[in-house]
Amino acid sequence: MDFKGIRVLVLEGYARQSLPVMRALKELGCRVSVLCDSRTDIAYASRIPDEKILGVCDSERYNETEECIRNLLKTEKFDVVIPLVDFSEKILAYNKDEFCKYARILSNSKEVFDVAQDKLSVMKLCEENGIPHPKTVFDAKTAEAVLEKNLLFPIIVKPRRDCGARGILHFDREEDFLDYTNKNNMDFEGLVIQEYIPQDLQNMSANLFVDKNGEVKSNYIYASYRWFPVKGGTGTFNITVDEPEARESAEKLVRIAGIRGLCGVDFIKDPRDGKAKVLEINPRIMACAKIGLLAGVNQIRQALENEFSDSVTEMLDYKKDMRVRMSQVDFLWFLKSPDRFRAKPSWFSWKNTKDQTFSWDDPLPWFAFLVNRFKKIIETGHR
Repeated sequence: MDFKGIRVLVLEGYARQSLPVMRALKELGCRVSVLCDSRTDIAYASRIPDEKILGVCDSERYNETEECIRNLLKTEKFDVVIPLVDFSEKILAYNKDEFCKYARILSNSKEVFDVAQDKLSVMKLCEENGIPHPKTVFDAKTAEAVLEKNLLFPIIVKPRRDCGARGILHFDREEDFLDYTNKNNMDFEGLVIQEYIPQDLQNMSANLFVDKNGEVKSNYIYASYRWFPVKGGTGTFNITVDEPEARESAEKLVRIAGIRGLCGVDFIKDPRDGKAKVLEINPRIMACAKIGLLAGVNQIRQALENEFSDSVTEMLDYKKDMRVRMSQVDFLWFLKSPDRFRAKPSWFSWKNTKDQTFSWDDPLPWFAFLVNRFKKIIETGHR
């Protein structure tokens, strides 16, 4: 199908996946607009979009962002809207009935989004359906009730609804856990409490596209071989891999959850038994979207086919050993990691490797990402 002239609004111009998403849309003939929160956003620095909209797109300003998106859609200048991160996916999901009056909204329903974003609900689905996952405490409202579940320490405690590593607590001993909970007014209803799995092996992500009929039309896996912060953080060097069990678990889970469209399932590979265990669902395109395009899986085409044609092209086969590097942060890994010279693959290897944000025909986003990363390091002290 010809997608020439379709007007697409991409949200979150600061997200690193904005670059491959916009490039894929342009290659399909679409007219691409992108909502940016700042002139230092990587999409604002890019040559790719036809239109750069400077507005409000900030997770700390949820209501203002919602109103900004609403006002943009009311102009009826856009045929399709694509969210890139969880908070704008939430805005679209919660307002889908209204926003669909103005454009096609590539989000799930509010009900499906709420289940996918609730890590405890996801763990419950895994528990009930035999999908590997970390041992998790259910229905405990006090610290004492948690200990009665006989969960072996160390454990981690994290918010039920949040993204990334924000708010995650680690406890090595029961005494540490009890001491912390006694000193802090913890809302156990809003927490996920589960066994700690050492990040000694790869973290992995299954990246799927599910059509409107619930059929999985693509599903590729990439593994993170390095991450920052070194003790557990965002992948800085990712490789497409063959992990049939993880692919099967991801497909089973998204079908049970009723997810449609672009989505990702995060796994951690447990060094104790070698199993890939589900950590969470992300009901939107993943941050390392570039690696899928390099592997021959064009989920952006699939998303448009799902909206504008009767069928979606199946893309279940993909190239293995394709590599994407977030070089700015991977350099920080090199500075901090004691394994800098022992890493496999080698930190110095560029085999089959593309940079996450750099391309010779569009170099400025690399520098914009670097500026924003240094800002974050200053603000947080470590990232």
